[in-house]
Amino acid sequence: MYDYECLEVTVADGVAVVTINNPPINLMTSILFRSLAKVSVQLAEDDDVGVVVLRSSNPEFFIAHFDVNAILNFPVDGPAEMEPELGGFDRMCETYRTMPKVTISMIAGRVGGGGGELAASCDMRFGALESFAWNQMEVPLGILPGGGGTQRIPRLIGAGRAAEVVFGAIDIDALTAERWGFLNRVLPQNELDPYVMNLAKRIASFPRHAVQRAKDAMIAAQERPLVEGLRYESYLFQQLLRDDESKAAMRHYLEAGGQTREVELRIGDVMGELFDN
Repeated sequence: MYDYECLEVTVADGVAVVTINNPPINLMTSILFRSLAKVSVQLAEDDDVGVVVLRSSNPEFFIAHFDVNAILNFPVDGPAEMEPELGGFDRMCETYRTMPKVTISMIAGRVGGGGGELAASCDMRFGALESFAWNQMEVPLGILPGGGGTQRIPRLIGAGRAAEVVFGAIDIDALTAERWGFLNRVLPQNELDPYVMNLAKRIASFPRHAVQRAKDAMIAAQERPLVEGLRYESYLFQQLLRDDESKAAMRHYLEAGGQTREVELRIGDVMGELFDN
């Protein structure tokens, strides 16, 4: 079902794991880009998938960057023009950002250029303490981050820090990336995979429609003024109130001891246990 060059895709327990495998440095070649774009569309439409995890088979590289040889061969006939629609790479990143699934980048090793832009389009990013390094290396090459980097990175970490990343093309270590907000968390290498997979399976076990509506609302927070976003959130909340699966989930919580002292003192664990089976 999922057979793409440079990718290994597995689906279990509602979680799709997309493993990038393009030796020796996981360069974002045209082949890898097309595979990531195609699988994003397929996963977005797969009802068996609730969470998508991007990871690498190479402990040294998540994705190095976009293939510079390919960039040198981009068409340049005629003057530069403002395109009426998003280009292919932007469309791919937007698919990961907006698909009705939770998207997670699990980053061990180096990530840069187009790899950083892809990671920035996901809902969450987690990094390995010992090996994570992030570098947007475009400006020294005479170009700029052209796959959403100048737009998404400032929104994630703020304009000043994004300026240091984009203009300086310096390596950002794991702890700095976490402090700045690019990474959700930094974990030791041997804890990264278990933590991310447990989180992914936990989210995939929750009522799927509630996860999807919550993601819709959070996308609205990025794109709409506050009052309009609040109105849209209320509309989605009202939709869920009318859903039989939502009512069943709330009753299940109450039957499991919800709103008692014993349960509420360990509510985080309980939320993970409610739909474990």
